[in-house]
Amino acid sequence: MAKKQNISMVDFPEEEKVVGNVGVKVYGETSYENQMAVLSHFLHNHRKNLTKKEQSEIINAVRDFLSRKEMRQKIDISDWSDEQVLQAAEDPTQYGLFDQFFDVPFPAPQKPKFTFIDLFAGIGGFRIAMQEQGGKCVFSSEWNVYAQKTYFANFGEMPFGDITKESTKGYIPKKFDILCAGFPCQPFSIAGVSKKNSLGRETGFKDKTQGTLFFDVADIISRHRPKAFYLENVKNLTSHDKGNTFKVIKETLEELNYSVYYQVIDGQTYVPQHRERIMIVGFDKKIYKGNEQFSFPEQHSATRSVKDILESDVDEKYTLSDKLWSYLQNYAEKHKAKGNGFGYGLVDLNGITRTLSARYYKDGSEILIPQGKNKNPRKLSPRECARLMGYPDAYRLDRVSDVQAYRQCGNSVVVPLITAVSEQIVKVVCNI
Repeated sequence: MAKKQNISMVDFPEEEKVVGNVGVKVYGETSYENQMAVLSHFLHNHRKNLTKKEQSEIINAVRDFLSRKEMRQKIDISDWSDEQVLQAAEDPTQYGLFDQFFDVPFPAPQKPKFTFIDLFAGIGGFRIAMQEQGGKCVFSSEWNVYAQKTYFANFGEMPFGDITKESTKGYIPKKFDILCAGFPCQPFSIAGVSKKNSLGRETGFKDKTQGTLFFDVADIISRHRPKAFYLENVKNLTSHDKGNTFKVIKETLEELNYSVYYQVIDGQTYVPQHRERIMIVGFDKKIYKGNEQFSFPEQHSATRSVKDILESDVDEKYTLSDKLWSYLQNYAEKHKAKGNGFGYGLVDLNGITRTLSARYYKDGSEILIPQGKNKNPRKLSPRECARLMGYPDAYRLDRVSDVQAYRQCGNSVVVPLITAVSEQIVKVVCNI
């Protein structure tokens, strides 16, 4: 048996090239990420009764992976038959070929209680929450290649890409219990759509949400009929477009014959950060008849402070330069004179922070840590940002640059909040 080696799974092969401005990698005719998604999802889910097309995809993905330069030093599969290649994928521990798909800080539970899918997955906040309740993820999707890298490093699974494509939706298993999605907010056009012209409960939403990312979520719910769904979005979703956006969302989900619950919850109940988000939960009326016993977890004021999430030794690179600190102070004074509230946020270490945003990497102005009178304030480190979002320290952030790590944290969910809501959902789904 070949000796096991540590093979880095997040370094892209030399043959790839970057296309456009979003970092799409092309590897032969199929993107490297898609091949890794096919392979990693198969390794983690061991699907049986594969179609010839599915078998071919997996065989090609395994061959390409094992043909990479660093893998060729470990094993030569040039004379392997397709059957041998498929058998290698069906037994992930064989020859130690796929170690790093499983040597991760957040593996799936050995005996899962339920299954879920993770859409607009980001860096996996929903996944951590659902796995903590005993759930197994059977499909994930995230278009950003840097977030895919971080997700893979922590879960051993490369998310599929663009969920708006039928080719991506085709990988979703027919049956799963819960759909999770932190979908982006987009305006809906509802002009000219009347109740009379609605196409019915299963398809009427298409007229009202076509062209938006929420349409793809609703489409998947309609096709797969999960027992429950859990959606998260910004607080302003309820007031967006004078309330029309949320009205369409709620009516669409109800047309699909789901009981819908929603509530705006502030993350400060769980982390020292003011971060209000709307939680939308639904249960299939065909199963629960509207009689499910569900309620959102109770909210309370912050019990943790900023000082609780700070590192003891932080690199000097996070301290603001004299030039940037002067600019932020002058900028704040200028807007204060005009009666505006714009400015930097120097935090009270015994209090909580403003909302962490995806733009935090630019200057850190919304959350600055004081360092005494004789020293400029500093930004949070990426690890501190992850803590501010409730990610455990075992979570791997170092597979991407600081800039990308900041963006990923700012775009993420408050993990312990998602976990608390997930617990209530799972109580219904698993009849606890």
